[in-house]
Amino acid sequence: MRYQSTRDRAVGITSAEAIAQGLSRDGGLFVPEVIPQLPPGAVAKLAGMPYVERAASIMKLFLDDYGEDELLAFSKAAYGMESFDDPAVAPVRKVDGETYCLELWHGPTSAFKDMALQMLPQLLAAALDKTGEKKDVCILVATSGDTGKAALEGFRDVPRTKIMVFYPEDGVSDVQKLQMTTQEGGNVGVCAVYGNFDDAQTGVKKIFSDEAMRRELAEKGVFLSSANSINWGRLLPQIVYYISAYCDLVSSGAIKDGEEIDFCVPTGNFGNILAGYYAKKMGLPVGRLVCASNSNDVLTQFIKTGVYDRNRPFNTTISPSMDILISSNLERLLYDVSGRDDRLVSSYMRQLQEDGKYTVTDAMLREIQSVFQCGSCSDEETLRTIRDVYDTFGYLVDTHTAVAFSVLETLRRESGQRRKTVVVSTASPYKFCDSVLTALGGDTGASGLDLIDRLEEKTGTKAPYPLKSLRGKPVRFTQAVKKEDMPDAVRRFLG
Repeated sequence: MRYQSTRDRAVGITSAEAIAQGLSRDGGLFVPEVIPQLPPGAVAKLAGMPYVERAASIMKLFLDDYGEDELLAFSKAAYGMESFDDPAVAPVRKVDGETYCLELWHGPTSAFKDMALQMLPQLLAAALDKTGEKKDVCILVATSGDTGKAALEGFRDVPRTKIMVFYPEDGVSDVQKLQMTTQEGGNVGVCAVYGNFDDAQTGVKKIFSDEAMRRELAEKGVFLSSANSINWGRLLPQIVYYISAYCDLVSSGAIKDGEEIDFCVPTGNFGNILAGYYAKKMGLPVGRLVCASNSNDVLTQFIKTGVYDRNRPFNTTISPSMDILISSNLERLLYDVSGRDDRLVSSYMRQLQEDGKYTVTDAMLREIQSVFQCGSCSDEETLRTIRDVYDTFGYLVDTHTAVAFSVLETLRRESGQRRKTVVVSTASPYKFCDSVLTALGGDTGASGLDLIDRLEEKTGTKAPYPLKSLRGKPVRFTQAVKKEDMPDAVRRFLG
């Protein structure tokens, strides 16, 4: 299978080349030439497999230059009990008769990014050999909170790799910041950026598109790649858990094979929900995909109107991983619903860069609205939802998952329908103890790690070990730079 750029259909490279390169030289994102279909009887077959085998089987459909045994070995390394604290890896919990929760935070950093970033290093290391790449790779990451730690943990001490993570100085939770700044490993670097996530993400993209810097690093025997969801090797493992969740619901008798089910996804950069879209395109019986936003509702407004406009105030919220105004993965959706019109997509991306907005065609908007529903909620509604879900169901959710629950209930109330829906839970509530305790009426007058203890006492639940073990770890990284100084930070890191 060949991979194209969203900005140049003439590009045709292998999956290993797409994973190694990360971002197309023209600034576009790599997508497969065709979306493979689930073979007949796939759900019944996959339902009888453990998660590691499901992952290898599904990814093989997209990676024809990787062997089945190779992918199974990678999957076992990524999702084994050494890394994940639940044998199901991505368990589905029943909340009520029509609502289920897909828990994606049982990995080493207690957030859904582990689902992809435990696999990506395996795929990337193999890709270097498959493509005959002699240079080592430096992974550059912009994070709004969870991607950074997950990428650092996934690439820690992986041979022939270095990884540099940039995060907004005041845009992550205390626990998220501590997870990154205490990261172990000889090949890792962490740097704060004065500004918000979009500043960090824009800075990383500019480094990738800087030809002079690429030549400079090549002379040092290094090339750049990405672990953000712009990398196809990051997005592909996310498709797996949508299909796996459906298989689990069939296995449990909650639904029949072939019955449609909706997914509600807290969304910022559009990668997570895009993976659900691709699963639907593969033939998974998915009805609607609900895009749930916080007050940074640029995606909600786009799905409603067809106008993407980042020219709006940036809000710092209690769901910081969704505090994004430039949703990079939306470009892949535009490419698909435009009939793979690379010139049109390129035009939209130029308008976004130059004017901060673009408007899609009526036909594209109809196609998008046929699949996606949307909604947004405020911080106050997020807090109320955390309390309501806990009081009603005894189920504790973080601030991002609460956004999804809030939007779902609003849509149900407005439509008068309660379709069976899986809420995609993206982080442990213990990563956002301050806000969760506030919602439950607990005492928040303490530091981030002490709040973990208080939330345990308040709810009788247990914090994940990776978060509890942060106490006493030395802080290794204290550097902070302006976004225009990010290239120099990379140079210093690489020596």
